[in-house]
Amino acid sequence: METDMKFMILVKSNPSIEKNIEGMRDSSFKESMAKMNAFNEELKKAGVMKDCDGLRPSREGKRVRFDGESRSVVDGPFEGDLVAGYWLWELPSIEDAVAWVKRCPNPMPVPSEIEIRPI
Repeated sequence: METDMKFMILVKSNPSIEKNIEGMRDSSFKESMAKMNAFNEELKKAGVMKDCDGLRPSREGKRVRFDGESRSVVDGPFEGDLVAGYWLWELPSIEDAVAWVKRCPNPMPVPSEIEIRPI
């Protein structure tokens, strides 16, 4: 009996995208969220999605850096690649996860990426 694999689906972001989202008109943001909510409902009905959520902007976060026994805390906003949100899916294969991601509306108001990682 074949069991499904679990995948973490990561919505990628960066500081430029975070600024772009903050500058979106309220109506554009609501329209984008409505499309994403419809997609999430499809995932739920198909039994694929186990959990999902979006993350607050990186300016509200902190990072803890490790160097041997030393720890330092860095306040956001952060530079470089960021994670804007996630889904936890359960599917037979990574190819099935790719097929679902291809159906997803663009989660950002600009070109973006979604990363699929097996758990």
